[in-house]
Amino acid sequence: MTPTTTPATPTTTPATTWTPVCATDRLGRERGVAALVGGRAVAVFRTYDDEWFALDNHCPFARASVLARGIVGTRGDVPFVASPMLKQPFGLRDGVCLDDPGVRVATYPVRVVDGVVEVGTPHETQGVAAT
Repeated sequence: MTPTTTPATPTTTPATTWTPVCATDRLGRERGVAALVGGRAVAVFRTYDDEWFALDNHCPFARASVLARGIVGTRGDVPFVASPMLKQPFGLRDGVCLDDPGVRVATYPVRVVDGVVEVGTPHETQGVAAT
């Protein structure tokens, strides 16, 4: 199921601007969707346990905006998304590459309000590119 896009109307709390991305029922478990949040391509994920995460959509290894189409799973108790191109796994909690901890992508806060997934401004503004 492909989520429909609607114009997002950001709201602001004292420390964060929140942008609505999609209704919770529009994204299945272990799936991702790309969204434009504050001018940045963000990948939003729903895990099997109904947890929600958001990472920068850009894979530093493939140098492409593809993470939203990655494979969602767990390694031990760590939820991750594997890049669909080169299969590097990125932890959904912290954006760190599980196979190369020196590489990470930016993470974003996520909340659900009245059945709508909202993504906030990034925790940090830069990911670390692969060398």
